[in-house]
Order: sequence, then structure tokens, then C-alpha cells
Amino acid sequence: MTFRYLALIMCLISLSCSKKSGGDPITPQPVPTNSFYVGEVKPAASKSCFAGAYYRKLVSSVDEWGGIGGQLVLPTIVFDPSRINPAKPAQFLDNPSVYMGGNMGGQETDIGLTWEVIKDENGNVTADRRAFRPFLRRTAHSGSGQVALYENAPAEARYYWYQGDEVTMSVKIVANGVLRFTVEGAGKKFERDFDCGGYTFAGKGEFKRVNAIDQVSNEGKPVQTTRTKVTGGEWKASYLYRIINGQLQETPFHDGRYTDMRCPSANYFSVFSTQTDRSKGAEKIEINGAGI
Repeated sequence: MTFRYLALIMCLISLSCSKKSGGDPITPQPVPTNSFYVGEVKPAASKSCFAGAYYRKLVSSVDEWGGIGGQLVLPTIVFDPSRINPAKPAQFLDNPSVYMGGNMGGQETDIGLTWEVIKDENGNVTADRRAFRPFLRRTAHSGSGQVALYENAPAEARYYWYQGDEVTMSVKIVANGVLRFTVEGAGKKFERDFDCGGYTFAGKGEFKRVNAIDQVSNEGKPVQTTRTKVTGGEWKASYLYRIINGQLQETPFHDGRYTDMRCPSANYFSVFSTQTDRSKGAEKIEINGAGI
């Protein structure tokens, strides 16, 4: 009898023979990935589009965020042959990009990869755009006296990424007034500390990730009709950085944390994701200027 009771106690401790009501084995419950911090500000239900481009954007609430990151596959581009840039006939008036950034202290940033010219094996700048190259853009900031600035990574092979490449990208505060941009993949890495006076550990701001078809000299204007499309773009995961006691803590950019934007309207986009995908900020994206 004593042996039987001992065996039963050991079984209960190990849970190896425990049962739920109905006879099914007890299984551990997964830790939810759509949880929130105490006091976390929820995102807006909707936001107004800014005219000038076709873009898919996820944007966070304005809160104690310190950056954004993710793993992504760069899209494949099919240009509209009728959309030639008359000032640069080897280029098109449509220009795909994938980028991050945000707004803090009244300063907007766009930082990521855009389809760009390169230098060929002879060191000559190509007439046409041939690869994704890093770019960094900020608006002016009155508090620090910073002026608006746009810059590209050097035109060097170690900073070229191509259609279908898988990369990891992040933009995060590393010191008050300093954002660090990192993009890495396909055996290459670019990292740059970028002075942005509006971004501080004590501030509150929003962060975003964007897949776009930008249009040359069209910012703030209605989108121009085009048959250009980008396919195969995919986010395998994306995450925000939360400022906790002056430190950055990575947390999923799940579907409870962002405002879903498809601009100028949803009919130009095909976005596919499962609930598991959305719990980790993942999705597949196609943008077609002719409509989906």
C-alpha cells in the first residue's frame, strides 16, 4: 500500500500521468505574444495618408518606444516601361523602398533601403538604378537647431543589397539625440549613428515600418498612375524597442500595437498574414500601382 501511494505521488509531481477532465493530457499553455506593458498606449484606429506614394505602413502609438527592427525579404520589382524619367532616361519615375523610422520631439525620420544607382566594376556611377542602398533622412529640429538632412551609404559593393535578399534592419536610440541604423544580410553590414535631436530616452514617440513605391518629385501630390509593382516582399518578424529604466527591451510589433495603413487606398495592396504571423509582426506584401 505504501508503495502504491508513493508511486501515485511521484506521478502527480511529474504530471506524466495527469489528465484534464474529459481524459485529455494536460499541456503547457503558451506565453501570449500579443500582451501589453502596464500603461502602454494603444495605437490609433486609423491615420490620414500623406500623398505622393503607394505605401504599406505599420505605425505604433506615441509612447515610450526607443526604436524598431525586423527581419525581411527585399521585394522583386517590375517597372512600368512607360514611366521613364525624362531628366534621367535610364531611370524610372517610380522607385521602390523599404524603410523604418519614426517621429519624436517633432522630428520625422525615414531610414532604410531604397533602389539606387551604384558604381560598376570600373568605378563609374551607373545611369540606371541597380541595387538597394541604405539611406537616412531626417527633418529639421528646432530644439537642437538641426537642419533637414538626407544621405546615402557610400556607393560600394559592400553596401548593395538585391531583390530577394534577406536582411535584418533596425533603427534605435543609442544615446540622447542619436539613432543607430543597422542593416545586415547576405554577408554584408552597414551601420551608422545618425544625429537626430528629437529622439531621447526621456521622450515619447512613434515608430514605423514601410514598404513603398515612391514617385520622383511627387511628395505631397496625388499618386501618379503606374503599372509598376513590387512582389515577394516579406517581413518574417518585426519588433519595437521599449524604453524600460533607460534601457531598450525588444517586444513583438504585434497587431495590437500598430495602425494599419495602405495608402492611398487598400486596392493597391495584397497583404497576407496568419494570426501567428500577426503576433510577431510578420506578413507578405505586394504593391501594384494598377490595382490588385
